[in-house]
Amino acid sequence: MTTFNVREHGAMGNGQTLDSPAIQSTIDACSVLGGGTVYLPSGQYLTGSLFLRNNISLHLDSGATILGSENPDDYPIIHSRWEGKHQDTYAPLITGQNLNNVSVVGRGTIDGRGAKWWQAKKDGTLAHPRPRLISFSDCTNVLIEGITAINSPSWTINPVHCQNVIIHGITIINPADSPNTDGINPDSCRLVRISDCYVSVGDDCITIKSGTEHEAPDRYAPCRDITITNCTLERGHGGVVIGSEMSGGVKNVVISNCVFIGTDRGIRIKSRRGRGGIIEDIRVSNLIMDGVLCPFTMNLYYHIGVRGNTDVSDKSPRSVDDTTPRLRRIHFSHITAREVKHTAGFLYGLAEMPLEDISFTDVSISISAEADSGYPEMADDIPSMSQAGFYIRNARHLRLEHVEVTGQNGKAFDIADSDDVNIIK
Repeated sequence: MTTFNVREHGAMGNGQTLDSPAIQSTIDACSVLGGGTVYLPSGQYLTGSLFLRNNISLHLDSGATILGSENPDDYPIIHSRWEGKHQDTYAPLITGQNLNNVSVVGRGTIDGRGAKWWQAKKDGTLAHPRPRLISFSDCTNVLIEGITAINSPSWTINPVHCQNVIIHGITIINPADSPNTDGINPDSCRLVRISDCYVSVGDDCITIKSGTEHEAPDRYAPCRDITITNCTLERGHGGVVIGSEMSGGVKNVVISNCVFIGTDRGIRIKSRRGRGGIIEDIRVSNLIMDGVLCPFTMNLYYHIGVRGNTDVSDKSPRSVDDTTPRLRRIHFSHITAREVKHTAGFLYGLAEMPLEDISFTDVSISISAEADSGYPEMADDIPSMSQAGFYIRNARHLRLEHVEVTGQNGKAFDIADSDDVNIIK
């Protein structure tokens, strides 16, 4: 295999010289020969956006660090999907489109140095959405393995419309107060395997997405055939999240053998009227959660961006059409949650489209004796909760088998406006 050392092609690795022109020329030279490995030995490489090519493996050795430039001019403006629709954005730090066989691997670090971007986001001074750390679009055979990713300007790992994606053994750390710094966000992808990762971020740790109603119809595609296993997820707003961008649908997802530590929510599914899409055939098993606010949420009244809009918040039935989201065949088993703060679970289907075929089997939840009150989900007109059991509204064919809730104030299962409910002790 052809290996190109970036130091031999002009990269300085001193943390001060802008090395992206030299590294990009190395990538292009490797591509001319049909592909190979672009190797970064130990050093600090200051770069703007890097564009991979077909059959390129970007390999960061131990001690190698890519430092994201703090100059917006080093990130070209591209047209890409961001938060559910295609729009002009700053290019990601490492990116590529319509590629085959690309990888970012090794034991090195990619530091997005996002602090200036976070502040500009808070100040409202950006002309375009911030760069993501690593994002590939419309690619096949994508591998991200071994690296440490820190301080991403926005989402950290974001494959879009990709097929056969492996994300293995990586570490992602973004500050708790960094805005929208999700960890791993596959968007309208197929055949995704996420395993053996540690993620601690300022937003959701792992989120499965498929676009919004604002996307062009020809770009609708489900996110499907996803496995998430052997991961430790800490401190994010959600551990593993589906939505709220789900207009293309999400199906065939297995989440297993993971540990959640101090995330606001554990498994979180969110959408709203007008978004459409179907979430179906989700299996969640063998999880440990410690110190989460709410282990399980399904919220079809998600109000971020539309707070106060009665079309979204109305709890009475509305007409059903293609813009009505649907959640069905979602099953949880063999899960332990300790030191839960707000509520054991918050499940709220639409009055006109109940959650359908939902089950919890062999689940043990212990409520913390010391917990402030708060909202288990982001929706209008829901009660603040503290030390509550399951709160369930608008469900059909709901099964709770060997589900234990201890330490709660009030009922273990507060269920209303639901049909075919079976509780088996």
